[in-house]
Amino acid sequence: MAAAVKLHRHIGRRRAARFLAEGPNLVEAALRRGVVYEVFATETAAERFRTLLSGVPVELVTDRAAKALSDTVTPVGLVAVCAMPDVSLDDVIADRPTLVAVPVGISEPGNAGTLIRVADAMGVDAVVLAGPSVDPYNGKCLRASAGSIFSIPVVADPDASSVVHRLKDAGLQVLATVVDGDVSLDDADLSGPTAWLFGPEAHGLPAEVASLATGRVHIPMAGGAESLNVASAAAICLHETARQRRAANVSGTP
Repeated sequence: MAAAVKLHRHIGRRRAARFLAEGPNLVEAALRRGVVYEVFATETAAERFRTLLSGVPVELVTDRAAKALSDTVTPVGLVAVCAMPDVSLDDVIADRPTLVAVPVGISEPGNAGTLIRVADAMGVDAVVLAGPSVDPYNGKCLRASAGSIFSIPVVADPDASSVVHRLKDAGLQVLATVVDGDVSLDDADLSGPTAWLFGPEAHGLPAEVASLATGRVHIPMAGGAESLNVASAAAICLHETARQRRAANVSGTP
């Protein structure tokens, strides 16, 4: 268990290539994906979630030990040690993606996790956390993803400019979401393979990254808000992309 506690830290996760999934939703998603090494549970949690844990070897721990394994205020007493998926941008490109979400420089784990959840819901092929970004296997990010991190490839790449170049070379149009974009989202053609660049609310996309994009798109806003939370912006852009593609499929049906 001492080794599992070290997975609360980024350096511990990176060295072990493992992370902690806490709570029934994440543990169930991890079990479905087949990435669980071991499960720790209190006697109360083991009984409460006995259906979920049926046939799964469980190491019983005390409430005190469960608290050490948890990074929440009120631990539920159920934690799984999971293998970190071995996936790279090369793997993503090799699968010939048609829709990729690229948050750049996202440091808030709740935003990153919510964006991953939105991307999963909208049928995105992969999420690439580019530049200096939060560890997607941070506990808060995992919880915000609501299990979607187990359903969609998530890649972290510190070189945002290289990510843009490689996606363009793979045949995707790369669209930057910027306040002063010269194309409205309403008018953007999203029918072809597309990668969306999203920047943090506080600073937006770095100018040097945005300048590499195929196009610069702004979200039309009728109200008084000057900007959007990155997960909100991603939800709007990815939903519009999915809507256009559904419409194209319907119109193309004999």
